[in-house]
Amino acid sequence: MWKAVIFDLDGVITDTAGHHFAAWREIAAGLGFDLSEEVNELLKGVSRRESLEIIAHQAGVSLEETEIQRLLETKNARYLELIAALSPADILPGVLPFLDYLDRNGIASAIGSSSKNARFILDRIGLTERFQAISDGTRICETKPHPEVFLLAAQELGIATKECLVVEDAAAGIEAGRRAGMRVLGVGKPEHLAGADAYVTNLSAANAGLLRTLFI
Repeated sequence: MWKAVIFDLDGVITDTAGHHFAAWREIAAGLGFDLSEEVNELLKGVSRRESLEIIAHQAGVSLEETEIQRLLETKNARYLELIAALSPADILPGVLPFLDYLDRNGIASAIGSSSKNARFILDRIGLTERFQAISDGTRICETKPHPEVFLLAAQELGIATKECLVVEDAAAGIEAGRRAGMRVLGVGKPEHLAGADAYVTNLSAANAGLLRTLFI
């Protein structure tokens, strides 16, 4: 059986995607661009700067470095305002029972998130202490789809990559997990999760049988 499960945060443990979308949509509007849900899918799992670059490209504008930094700070400040009200009630369905199952069976849990706000979010929803390792955007040089965030989590746990299962909701994260030499359980709509080894709508459907099926 798996020795560790490494979870993405946004869209897997709690849903802050709507908050990201709202904050980025305000930034895009300032650039004269109406950010659609389709383009927003491209922003999932990538860094803040890469997200801004995608929006600027879609808007057909070129930004100076000073403007880039200003917009990144503006977006993050707005996002923090939006997520300040997060609480344990915002934990997604199935997460707590799944974490309990992992604990009972001696399977380690870790976070592998590109977000620089990961600890803040985990503190707000009361889950920081449930994870034995937290690999996030403050500790990595490369963001997804680079595998660094997952490799760091496995290293901190002291567990071989082939014995780690990644749980992801974004294409960039799925690619990162595969590049890390890990199998990937996708959470969400299959059409957005190409490359995952299996799919569930949410973690309520994650069980021992599914984990055994996924194990190499």
